[in-house]
Amino acid sequence: MKKEIIQTDKAPKAIGPYSQATVYNDVVYTSAQLPIDPVTNELLDGDIAQQTDLAMKNLAAVLSAAGSSFDKVLKCTVFITDMSQFSKVNAVYARYYEGIEPPARACVEVTKLAKGAMVEIEVIATR
Repeated sequence: MKKEIIQTDKAPKAIGPYSQATVYNDVVYTSAQLPIDPVTNELLDGDIAQQTDLAMKNLAAVLSAAGSSFDKVLKCTVFITDMSQFSKVNAVYARYYEGIEPPARACVEVTKLAKGAMVEIEVIATR
């Protein structure tokens, strides 16, 4: 089976030498999504809840372009710059899994994220 590169204008353009997602054997591997507006390519100037919502919307767009969705996510990794904000991230994240089984997940505190974001999220899904 051949590797497929996913690219959509409904999510932010890659800010480096990577694709928004790669599909292999019907498994979708997304690049981590920042809370960047896909129209302006600017970081959302909002709190961590607003940034989480936009990162999840960007993931939804990438998953959709790959023929997948949140109900097919197998594993999620959340990177945040302040673990004390986890409950706010979790509240927004949970909305995207209402009525469906949530995937396995890891949440990691990091020192810094690209463009000064407070949150970045990646997933592995099927299609």
